[in-house]
Amino acid sequence: MLFTSISFLYYFLPIIIVLYFAVPKKTRNFILFIASMVFYFYGEPEYIFLMLAEILIAYIGAILIDKYKKKSLFVITISIHILALGVFKYTDFILTNVNGIFHTNMALLRIALPIGISFYTFQILSYLIDVYRGKVKVQKSFLKLATYVSLFPQLIAGPIVRYETIEEELDKRKHSFENFSYGITRFTIGLAKKVLIANMLGELCNKFIIAEEKSVLFYWIFAISYMLQIYFDFSAYSDMAIGLGRIFGFHFLENFNYPYISKSITEFWRRWHISLSSWFKDYVYIPLGGNREGIKKQIRNILVVWMLTGIWHGASWNFVIWGLLFGIILIIEKLFLGKYLEKWPTFFKRIYVLFIVMISFIIFNAENMKEALQNIIGLFGANGESFINQYTIYYIRSYIVILVIAIIGATPLLRNIVLKLKENKKINKIINILEPICIITLLIITTAYLVDNSYNPFLYFRF
Repeated sequence: MLFTSISFLYYFLPIIIVLYFAVPKKTRNFILFIASMVFYFYGEPEYIFLMLAEILIAYIGAILIDKYKKKSLFVITISIHILALGVFKYTDFILTNVNGIFHTNMALLRIALPIGISFYTFQILSYLIDVYRGKVKVQKSFLKLATYVSLFPQLIAGPIVRYETIEEELDKRKHSFENFSYGITRFTIGLAKKVLIANMLGELCNKFIIAEEKSVLFYWIFAISYMLQIYFDFSAYSDMAIGLGRIFGFHFLENFNYPYISKSITEFWRRWHISLSSWFKDYVYIPLGGNREGIKKQIRNILVVWMLTGIWHGASWNFVIWGLLFGIILIIEKLFLGKYLEKWPTFFKRIYVLFIVMISFIIFNAENMKEALQNIIGLFGANGESFINQYTIYYIRSYIVILVIAIIGATPLLRNIVLKLKENKKINKIINILEPICIITLLIITTAYLVDNSYNPFLYFRF
């Protein structure tokens, strides 16, 4: 079930909100758990038992780890979860490469990838690791742990919510009109970003893919459009998840902070998919030694983290290359480029970041490296196409408005203007009156688009 589906917006969500606030506080976790089971069953009925089994293993494993303090119990428990992720996500990738290297003909299993397994596995792992470290108390209630892992606002595409973030809120969380209002507003803004911006950019990208006559300018339009699409698609989902969480009293951490205004790749990864990059930092990079054991081991640790970051996104070599590309650039910035970057004008620093990110997402989006290389060299006219043609002109005219809106929306410009205006008390009162009207209008327009348009994917459901 997609957040951007009519069934979710006008049937599932209203029913759950009414039930949630109608029952006593002590049964609200149960309502959320059942709602999450229904939500997941709607999209993945055959894999709901896999998720429940993983929750049960984590529940029992954490209790045993906490009681006996044995490393062997910890290793066995996390190995089960990592193995489950590996089997479902990487079996065919491994078999394909073994067949290619050794010229064997082993049949691929073609196992369907359970939606959200990458996200809920990482949440389970963070919980188990933090229990083992003594950072959080073991959860004795299966219902509360199951609610944490399966919580439908962030179940299938993140952000990766750590147990410590909502540990107290599983027992005691505050509900208020302000929280509810903020949650509805944040959800609706995310919904609009997804439907009105990301989906339209996705349509433009699809036009490029199927176009028989491309041009150099069209390659650039595609690269920029996809870079914007993936930002608005994923940040919109995070907005909706954060908004839904707030409605039910949970405070999820921010996952995006205007990454396209970054002045280095290091800064970019402090602003992009924050929950994932911080997860790898705390649970892989630092345990490996971080930067504490000399430059050689630091380089090793960075490459390990970014290879894992790449492969986490998907079982394909282009994801591995995508991850290692960022790892190499981060190493270069740490070793010597960083000190020179500081002296560059801000404009050139941002162009440097945007160009690298654009190239990286061409690799990220491609089905294979051959396609990626073709789209990269196409930016420089190496595929033999003309600089511009009539098809390109047509699509520029059709999508120029949404491209301009997306570019502006990817910066904090509008947010800063609103915050500046709110400093004036009279204007702030007007904004407070207009805000709910704007949100309702956005919801109506978005609903109209959803009813009228069948193109409505979520990119991160692939991962």
